[in-house]
Amino acid sequence: MATVFLGTPGYPTLDCPVVALEHPGDDAEAHARLVASIRHEELEGIRTGALGSVHSWELVTAVDGPGTRMTLFLNGCPLRCQYCQNPDTWRLREGRLTGIDEVMDRVRRYRDVFETTGGGLTISGGEPLMQPAFVRRVFAECRTAGIHTALDTSGFLGRKASDELLQNTDLVLLDVKSGIPETYREVTGGELAPTIAFGDRLEEAGVAVWIRFVLVPGLTDAPENVEEVAKIVARWGNVERVEVLPFHQMGKSKWERLGLPYRLRDVQPPDEGLQDRVREQFRSHGLTVY
Repeated sequence: MATVFLGTPGYPTLDCPVVALEHPGDDAEAHARLVASIRHEELEGIRTGALGSVHSWELVTAVDGPGTRMTLFLNGCPLRCQYCQNPDTWRLREGRLTGIDEVMDRVRRYRDVFETTGGGLTISGGEPLMQPAFVRRVFAECRTAGIHTALDTSGFLGRKASDELLQNTDLVLLDVKSGIPETYREVTGGELAPTIAFGDRLEEAGVAVWIRFVLVPGLTDAPENVEEVAKIVARWGNVERVEVLPFHQMGKSKWERLGLPYRLRDVQPPDEGLQDRVREQFRSHGLTVY
């Protein structure tokens, strides 16, 4: 009989499991089979949505959607944004494996707060659509419980969001990181087209959208780049607001701790004049801007 420990006791991860064999005579082949079976069960749990790779939780007000919200940060992201404030969420395997029941038990504790403030659950990341089955199942449970849901996503993996997932999504916080494809590629390492396609799909489905645009001096602030973002967003009739988010250095220490090259080390936050100019560009397209 083998005793199995996945990572820290009580905090299993998708890293290769540590397996302690009780009997010295147990052979290496049996050990390897056990490790493989455990990993298969973990990955199957992720695939079906029974398990999610969770980074952390946060209870916030006036951030990540309306009212007081429980924000659930998932691990895993296909993009590598230069200004990412959570690079420790990039790897799917480094999160804590968490079941649906545990998530919903925690969310339901705050149902009265959500009802009073008009809040709810926001799933962020990382990129939550790296784990679409888990998000789908959590949002379905929230719909049954009458809890407002918001999805914070780049839209890069929008094709992975099922119709059922979107039907149980009350709000999408859509990060449109740049409007010029070359700039988007420089900022994220990915392509702009999937985000636009997802935005088109959200409009067709009638899902409410708040746009987020991170303003980084010298990277995303060029007037022509902002103009292209505004043109893309203005064509979506389901957009309720645009949030211009000033770049900050709060994620710098994480990059350094992880030993990652941080190209924005010396970039300062945008001044009020630059923020005003960018917000006015969005307003000129008839958009409500914050």
